[in-house]
Amino acid sequence: MEMGDTNVASSPNGHVVDANKECQDLVMEKKEFDHGNSSLCSRVIMRAQEGLIKGAHLHKNIIMSVVGAVFLLLYFAYFGYAMYYRFGDEGSIRLLVCTIIGVVMMVYNLVIAKRLGFCTIPLDRFLSSTDHKKVRKIIRWALYISSAVAMVTVLIVVVALDEPRNLLSLAGLAAFIFICFITSYSPAMVNWHPVYMGFVVQFFFALIILKTRWGFETFNWLGDRVTEFLAYSNAGAAFVFGDYARIVSFDGQVIEFTGVYTLHFFAFSIMPVVTFFSTVIAVLYYLGIMQAIIKVIGRFLSFWMGTTPAESISVAANIFVSMTEAPLMIRPFLPKMTSSELHTVMVGGFATIAGSVLGAYIGFGVPADHLLSASVLSAPAALAISKLLYPEIEVPVVKPEDYDKMEKTGESNVIEAACNGANISAKIIAAIIVNVMAFLSLLKFVNATLTWFGDRVGVQNLTFELICSYVLYPIALFMGTEPEDCRKMAELVGLKTFTNEFIAYEKLSGLIKNRKIYLNYVVTHAQNYSSYVDGDDLVLGDGTRLLNGIMSQRSQIIATYALCGFSNIGSMGILLGSMSAMAPQRKSAMSKIVLRAMIAGNIACFFTACIAGLFFQEFK
Repeated sequence: MEMGDTNVASSPNGHVVDANKECQDLVMEKKEFDHGNSSLCSRVIMRAQEGLIKGAHLHKNIIMSVVGAVFLLLYFAYFGYAMYYRFGDEGSIRLLVCTIIGVVMMVYNLVIAKRLGFCTIPLDRFLSSTDHKKVRKIIRWALYISSAVAMVTVLIVVVALDEPRNLLSLAGLAAFIFICFITSYSPAMVNWHPVYMGFVVQFFFALIILKTRWGFETFNWLGDRVTEFLAYSNAGAAFVFGDYARIVSFDGQVIEFTGVYTLHFFAFSIMPVVTFFSTVIAVLYYLGIMQAIIKVIGRFLSFWMGTTPAESISVAANIFVSMTEAPLMIRPFLPKMTSSELHTVMVGGFATIAGSVLGAYIGFGVPADHLLSASVLSAPAALAISKLLYPEIEVPVVKPEDYDKMEKTGESNVIEAACNGANISAKIIAAIIVNVMAFLSLLKFVNATLTWFGDRVGVQNLTFELICSYVLYPIALFMGTEPEDCRKMAELVGLKTFTNEFIAYEKLSGLIKNRKIYLNYVVTHAQNYSSYVDGDDLVLGDGTRLLNGIMSQRSQIIATYALCGFSNIGSMGILLGSMSAMAPQRKSAMSKIVLRAMIAGNIACFFTACIAGLFFQEFK
C-alpha cells in the first residue's frame, strides 16, 4: 500500500479496509483444509458440494429461468382454479387486476424493454437531430393547439356548465403562474414547454381522477387497499405496546378492554405505520421493482416535458421516497448538474411527501385516494414550477442514455433490505416526533407571546394562526376554497409552511372529524336539528362543541392537495444537509437556491390544489 493512497486505511486490528465504505466485513486469514486429517466420507461430500456450487454458478441463469418458469406455471394453475372456484367478488377482481399488471410488467421487462432500442434509438435521433428541427416544431405546435382546444372544450362542457364556481381555481392557476414569472430568476430565458406540458399532464390526469366515475372509483379502491395494507402495522404495534388491559377497581369491579396501544394514537398507532411502510419500500427497492417504476415515470416526464433524465428521475422518485432518499438515485450526477437541475431536484423534494409518511396522514383520517393522486400530480407540477422560477441558464451535461445509471442498493438479500428499512424508519420517526414536539411547543410559546402583546392594546386572542388566516387569505381564495373556509385554509397553509405538514394535517383531521359528526347529527335529528356559531367553534343543538368548526367537502379536498409536501422552513436544513453531503463541491450553489426551491415547492402544492379545485365533484 502506498502512503499517498487515500482510498484505503488501516483499521484498529491491522487489516486494510476501504475508507470510502462506512461498513465492511472483517476479512480474516483463511484456514487451510487438511486432507490427511479428514475422512473419506467428508472429502467426498466436500467435493460434491464444490461441484454443485461450481455448476450452479456456471449455469445460474438457466437454473433461475427454470425455477422461475416452474413457479410461474404453478401460479397460473392456482390463478385458473381460483377464477373457476369463485369469480365476481372483490377478492377475485383484485386477483385478476394484480395478475394482469404483473404479466404486463413481466412481458415489458423480458421482451419489450430488451427490444425497445429499435424504437428509442431512431426516436432519440429524431428528437435531437438538427435535420428534423422544422418537423419537430410543426409537431410541437400541432400538439400545443390540439391540447389547448381539448382543454378549453373540457373547461366549457365539464366545468363551466356543470360547476361554474370551480372556475375560480383557474384564475388561481393564472395568478400563480404570473407571480412565478415576474419573480423568476431569469424571466427572459423561461422555456414555456415544460411549464405548459406540466399543466397539460396535471389537467388530464385530474380530469380522469376527479371528474369521471370510473377514475374516482379506481383511486378510491386503491386508497382503500393502501389503508387496508397499512392496517397490518397494528400487529407489530399491539405486540410491542400492548393490546389488552385488565383493571380491577377499588370495589372489585373488573374492567377489560383491547386496543390499549391506540390510547396514545400518534406515538403508538401512527408511528408504527412509518416503520412498516419504510420496510416494504426498502424490500421493493432491493427487488428492483421501485427502480423499474421510477424509471418508467422518469422517462415519461422527461419525454413529455423536455426535462433532463437526472431531474426527471429524482422527481419521479419523490413520489415514493423522501426528499433525502430520492437524490441518492442520481448521486453520481449531482456534482455536474446545472443550478436549474439542482433547483428542480430540491423542488421535487419540497413539493411531494414520502411514501413512509403517507400512511401516517391516512391514519389521521385524510382521504387516502386524494393523498395518492396528490403525490402523483405534484411531480409534473414540481418540474413546471421549478423551470418557471429558475429556468435553465446553463448547458446540461447529463445525457439521455443515463437513465440506466441509477444507483443500486448495497444489500445482499431481502432480510438485510428489510432490516435496513426498519432501521431507517427509526431515524424518520425520531425526526417526526422531535419536530412535532418542538414546533408545537414553539407555537404554543409564540401564541402566548402574541396574546400577551395583543392584550396590551386591547386585541383579544391574537395568535399565529389568526395572523396567517388574514395574511394568507388570498392564497386560499386563489385555490378555489369556499369563501367561508378561506381563513381556516390560510391557517393550515401557515402551519404547514412555518412549522410542518404533520401539524397541519393533524388540524385538518380534526376538521374532517367535525364534519362527520355534524353530518351524522343532521341525519340523526332529521328536521329537528339546530346549531349556532360561537367564535370559531360550531355548537350543535345537543350541546356538542366542534372546535374550529367545519369545512366543506370541496375545501377539505383542496386542503389535502395543498398540504401534500415537505415545503417548510425546517425541511430546508434537512435537504440542504443531505444533498451537501452527496455533493460537497456544490454546497455553495445549493445554499443560494434552497429558499427559492422551498417557496417553489409550496407553489407547486398550491398549483396542484388549484387543479383539484377546478375538477372537484362530490360523488355520492
